[in-house]
Formats: sequence, structure tokens, C-alpha cells
Amino acid sequence: MSEMKYRHIFFDLDHTLWDFDTNAKETLADVYALFSLEEKGVQPFETFYARYLYHNEILWDRYHKGFITADDLKWKRMWRTLLDFKIGSEDLAREISARFLEILPKKQHLFAHTHEILSYLRAKGYQLHLITNGFEKTQWNKLSNSKLDPYFTHVITSEASNSVKPQKEIFELALARAGAALHESIMIGDNTDADIQGAINVGMDCIFVNHINTTTDKKPTFTITHLKELESIF
Repeated sequence: MSEMKYRHIFFDLDHTLWDFDTNAKETLADVYALFSLEEKGVQPFETFYARYLYHNEILWDRYHKGFITADDLKWKRMWRTLLDFKIGSEDLAREISARFLEILPKKQHLFAHTHEILSYLRAKGYQLHLITNGFEKTQWNKLSNSKLDPYFTHVITSEASNSVKPQKEIFELALARAGAALHESIMIGDNTDADIQGAINVGMDCIFVNHINTTTDKKPTFTITHLKELESIF
């Protein structure tokens, strides 16, 4: 674009910039070894991983919709996974959850061109912010360990804002914190429900980062398949 239509760019973090799937699988392998889960009958690892993904997706959806608390999400995804292997220990589930959340933010796998595109956008004068459905401490640790924190002026998490994408409140809070007008703001994310529908709900332009080439009936302002393509928009 020849002129700066947008001034404020709001990014999602997980699955958009920070490679959550790769980082989470590595972390689950770490806790699998730390807690000797194979010896406890939780095997093979790939089945443990698949069951975790299944329960995590269901519970995140319930968290997004306000049916469960953040604490419920954190430990019950582990508890439900262990139940699939006939282990009903809430204490063990909570211990694994605590270590998982301690180790996960230290992982540093990012999607290709993440630092490059953030540097490019900052150099062009855009104000960059984050709106993330994540836990405050965890998300800040991810940003710090991946050296992403210097790029962003404001970071709004669902835990700190008491609202989750796609609810309008978290977007309205982000706009207010950034001092950004709606017409000069755009949301970038991978999740068609949380990021794209959330932006549409509040009347904000949006870019769908379609890393996995999925189909959607949502109508984002732009669609890209990798971050480098943002250079053709900004």
C-alpha cells in the first residue's frame, strides 16, 4: 500500500507468531519424561500427545465461551488426558500442569519470518500490539524468551482483561489501551473464530493467517498463508 491506511496492528500470539504446536509437543515430551509417565502406563507418547490435543481443544472452547475458569482449563486438560489411561489423580494432573506451564514459555520456536516481519513493520512506523487468549505470566514469558517483547507497545491477555476473543470487550480494551481509532487498526491472527470473527464483531479490519490452508466462511479483509506476505499489505 502506498499510504498508511493503518497505524495500529494488533497481532495474535499463539499459532500466529509463536509456533504453539511445536513448542507444546516438545514441552509435553519433557513432562512425559519428568513424571515417568511411560512407567505409569501412559504409552505410547504419541497417543498421550493426541489425547492431550483432543482435550485441550475442547476445554479451550469451553474457556472461550465462559463455561470454565482459567484454572479449570490448566489442570483439567491434563486430568482428562490421564483419565484416558485410567489414572484418576487430580494431584498428579495439577503437578504436570504446573511444570508444563513452567517449561512451555521457555520454548522459542516461531513461524518463519516472525522477527523479520515485525522489524519491517516497526521500521515503517506501525505501532504493534498483541491481543492474546492466554495467561498473563505465561504469555509474557513466551515473549521475553523468544525476544519478541521489544516489538510490542501493548499486550492485552484474556486473563488480565477478564474477557476472551471473540468477545468485543477484549478488543475494545486493546483499542483503548493503545489509544487507537477503529478505522486505523487491523487484527492479524490464525483463528477464524477468536481472531477474525472477533475483529468483525467489533468492526475492525482483519488479516487471516492461514498457515494450514484451511477453508472458512468468514470474510477477512485479507488472507495470507505466511507472514512474509504482510509486506504486500503494509
